[in-house]
Amino acid sequence: MAYRFLADAVMLVHFAFLAFVALGGFLAWRRPRVLVAHAAAVGWGLVSVLVGVECPLTAWEDRFRRLAGEQGLTRGFVDTYLTGVVYPREYLLTLQLVVAGLVALSWIGFALRRRRRPVRR
Repeated sequence: MAYRFLADAVMLVHFAFLAFVALGGFLAWRRPRVLVAHAAAVGWGLVSVLVGVECPLTAWEDRFRRLAGEQGLTRGFVDTYLTGVVYPREYLLTLQLVVAGLVALSWIGFALRRRRRPVRR
């Protein structure tokens, strides 16, 4: 039962991480220090998508599910919980481009907001 709880907790953290990758740049508009963590998360997301490196969170969830006596993840996190479930498989590239667009928009907005902000003395 503890392993099932850990697997579910890792799954929730993974969803939160994906949300942070997509929307964390907007959070940086209010909390500028978040931008460094967001850039690192986006970098990891790019490596994961472009190179195909498995996320450690996926491995941890898989391990905990197997220790709990479950099947584990036979595919990656996104393929298991999102692709074919939340959106059709043929829209994966479109969704990736939408997320990239959100990141770019949030960073451009961050830069514009910083440029317009008066210098504090």
